[in-house]
Amino acid sequence: MRSTGTQRENEGPEALETSRLKAPPVVARPPFWRRHRWLVWLGGAALVVLAAASALLGIAARRFEPYLRARIVEGLGEHFHTRVELDSFHVAVEHGEGARFGLWATGRGLRIWPPHRTGGDHPLETAVESLPLIQLQEFSFHVPLRLGKTQLGHIPEVRLKGLAIHVPPRSERDRKTGLEPAMDAQARPEEKPRSKQGAEQQGMLAGVVVERVVCEQAELVLEAAKPDKLPLTFRIAHLKLTHVTAGEAMQFEAELTNARPKGQIDTSGSFGPWEKEDPGESPVSGKYTFQHADLSDFNGIAGMLSSNGKYGGTLHALTVDGETMVPDFRLTKFEGKLPLHTTFHARVDGTEGDTWLDRVDATLGNSRFVTAGKVVRVKLEGSSDAGSGKTELAPTERVPRAGHVIDMKVDVPHGDMADFLRLVSKTGTPLMTGVVMAKATLHIAPGKEPVHERMELDGSFKLEGARFTSDKIQSRVEDLSFRGQGRPDDMKFADPKSVASEMQGSFHMANGVITLPDLKYEVPGAQIGLQGTYSLTGELHFDGTARMQATVSQMVGGWKGYLLKPADRFFKKDGAGALVPIRVRGTRDAPDFGVDLGRMNETHPERPGEK
Repeated sequence: MRSTGTQRENEGPEALETSRLKAPPVVARPPFWRRHRWLVWLGGAALVVLAAASALLGIAARRFEPYLRARIVEGLGEHFHTRVELDSFHVAVEHGEGARFGLWATGRGLRIWPPHRTGGDHPLETAVESLPLIQLQEFSFHVPLRLGKTQLGHIPEVRLKGLAIHVPPRSERDRKTGLEPAMDAQARPEEKPRSKQGAEQQGMLAGVVVERVVCEQAELVLEAAKPDKLPLTFRIAHLKLTHVTAGEAMQFEAELTNARPKGQIDTSGSFGPWEKEDPGESPVSGKYTFQHADLSDFNGIAGMLSSNGKYGGTLHALTVDGETMVPDFRLTKFEGKLPLHTTFHARVDGTEGDTWLDRVDATLGNSRFVTAGKVVRVKLEGSSDAGSGKTELAPTERVPRAGHVIDMKVDVPHGDMADFLRLVSKTGTPLMTGVVMAKATLHIAPGKEPVHERMELDGSFKLEGARFTSDKIQSRVEDLSFRGQGRPDDMKFADPKSVASEMQGSFHMANGVITLPDLKYEVPGAQIGLQGTYSLTGELHFDGTARMQATVSQMVGGWKGYLLKPADRFFKKDGAGALVPIRVRGTRDAPDFGVDLGRMNETHPERPGEK
């Protein structure tokens, strides 16, 4: 072995070169695509097939487009039993939004008219110059094309833009035609309940299911039955419907913009099935929230309102149960702010646009009260109100606007007078405190003036345990009470706040002025009858008579009282120790009490036997 190794070392370079030449050659490996040419041909063939298929599908879509357009118009016309118009419709097979391959369809100018007159060819005219029942600016939808999974009757999503629905009042339809709609004749109560719309009544739309409908900027208008009423309009910023199919209810979510007070309403619930013969009878139910509504949109009041609740019924007749919260309610002319909370049960008449408040339980500050009544929508001309001093607009410049007439009954079984007076205080401090019971009727006319100037209030009240918050005024009340009892010397040791008074009477409020024709004010030792006015701006103007238990001499006391004894007989009358004519002038914050000397001439000495 060692010799062999030595021998190889001695062979030299020539021998090594010869050994290299005798080694087998290394062959280079061909590229992958040269070794698998069949894959290239297969891929190319697939691309050709796909291109051909796309071209064929495109041609088929273009030829299918008129047919599908006709089927959509026919299906909608059959479903709503009326004339349907579609300005344009386009179908394409392509990769659309999100690179999704399938059937893409777009349409513009869809109009669905109100139902036909029985036996007629023209759609029913509504109260607003024959507007379509449903009008849509643009719509689009996509049907995915998957091998073995394509369902033309199943649409994942439909997008709508510029939707407007005008629901005519049923009474208007019957008055204009004098005939029943054709669908009414087909859906007699004995044959089939109107709310049970079977698949056989839905025609070619019966098998179509839309998973989701998304709409931006929609409008729902409930037409009024009377010419002096404006329609009830709901502007919907965003609307989403789920599981939409003919003859069944659908779920919805919507964002509405409320005009006055301005704010956003979020609502969700169930709608349908759509009543073809009378769309206003279509059932609807759901819940809502109303946030950040600024009450200053109404002249005269302010505060941020929020509300939530639930509703149910039909478009023409809704029942609403909810609550409202205004943490900073106030009258803009004054400084007092109070929290206001209400719970209510109401009915909304979509035909007339009126709201009936069956019961409202309200809490203002610490005072609870109950109201009930109605809010009636009225049409107002664009001219100025009578007596406002503004020039009336020309007839061509008048623009009708919606107004509200509010009529309510108010019952305050046990309230804090300070809560109500704080609202009409310039400083936020109430004039007096006490427990108040009141019943009244409230009427607020439409107009642009502040609410307190348009408000009319008639009723009666009783105030117990009343005390004035002003020390000066309360001291005058103490003085009146102790002198009326003939105890003027006891005032030195008494606490003015210990003297409580009572007040009762009827009242009428109009144009910001409260008229009190029979106000009775009573403190220990004195009964005062007054009649006059109190302005919400603070002015007082009252005249009346004070009936004192004590005589004039007893009221004065001391040696001065002794000197006045001869005068007692001039003031004794009707069983009173003294009957003194008085007047009240000045303002709420600085009242001026005094004896009415002009009426003193009417006083005569009490004759024997008189009381």
